Amino acid sequence: MKHPVTAAAPAAAFATAADNVRRWDGAARGHYEVWYLTVNHAPTQTGYWIRYTLEAPLSGVGEPYAQLWFARFAPRDPRRSFGINRKMPAAAMTASAAPFAVHLGGNVLEHDRARGALAGAGHDVRWDLSWQPAARTHHHLPDVMYLRGGLGETTVLSPNLDVPVSGTITVDGETIRLDGEPGGQTHLWGKKHAFAWAWGHCNAFEGHPGAALEALTVRLRRGGVTLPPLTVLSLYLDGEALSFHQFRHAVANRGEMGTGFYRFRAMGPSVRLEGEFTARPDDMIVAPYVDPDGDPSYCANCCAADLRVTVFRRSGGRFREAARLVAPKRAAFEVAGRTRDPLVTRDHVTVG
Repeated sequence: MKHPVTAAAPAAAFATAADNVRRWDGAARGHYEVWYLTVNHAPTQTGYWIRYTLEAPLSGVGEPYAQLWFARFAPRDPRRSFGINRKMPAAAMTASAAPFAVHLGGNVLEHDRARGALAGAGHDVRWDLSWQPAARTHHHLPDVMYLRGGLGETTVLSPNLDVPVSGTITVDGETIRLDGEPGGQTHLWGKKHAFAWAWGHCNAFEGHPGAALEALTVRLRRGGVTLPPLTVLSLYLDGEALSFHQFRHAVANRGEMGTGFYRFRAMGPSVRLEGEFTARPDDMIVAPYVDPDGDPSYCANCCAADLRVTVFRRSGGRFREAARLVAPKRAAFEVAGRTRDPLVTRDHVTVG
């Protein structure tokens, strides 16, 4: 399924580019920042996850560094799934605001393009991708959380939630060509990851071009106590934004996570959403993260997962099914926490 290409007005594209600009000032400690891109290739049922990151640990924990990440997910043959990443000194990263760009060694992320290369652990990968920027930024969190550059421990938004990606990805000498395939690009920054979280994204539903879902469930830890999960999500469907991402929605929203699954539910006065991301543990890759304070977390990710979503609308005093969306091997999700899931055995490998 090719993704419909829609042009964004230059002014709107510039506005979303501002949401990609690096927040780190180049000196402050206790900060991390991530730009990531996901894209699916329908003919091969493969998914790709590309990340440009920086980490500025607290003084005494370590020196600032940048990192480049690449993963391929191949559920038809999980032996072809792998992830590799390389650490570099923070000085290897340079950033500009107008136009937006992040350069990491010889690799670059711009508002409408990503180019890079990695080699190691028996793999050699290269990518040269471009997209038409989105007309507006998707905000995952309640509006108030974006004040003063972000009030929470982590701030996340998607300047390019639902974009048609074209170009090439070459893995070990084999090149795939993308022509308007569904992709998304997100920017996040902060001082600490949540204690545990689940995230899910899809803009490749069968028979529903232009539909896009973004879901997030987090568990925070305060004073040694792990708080109940907080779930926010939005579904863009047939020109309508079904958004459940404000604090008032948290009472009814639900999220459950575990090995190979992330379930979610949201309900308003007239609409209810239910859905589930699933993947076999063998189709997931564990990426180890380290917070600026040195605390580790373990993120089990899959970018070629299955997703089903059901939309219910109130009619005649009761909720009735209005739409059913499916995305076999076309969704991305992750489940993360402070201890590793022993059932997900494939590692994201750091290469020299």
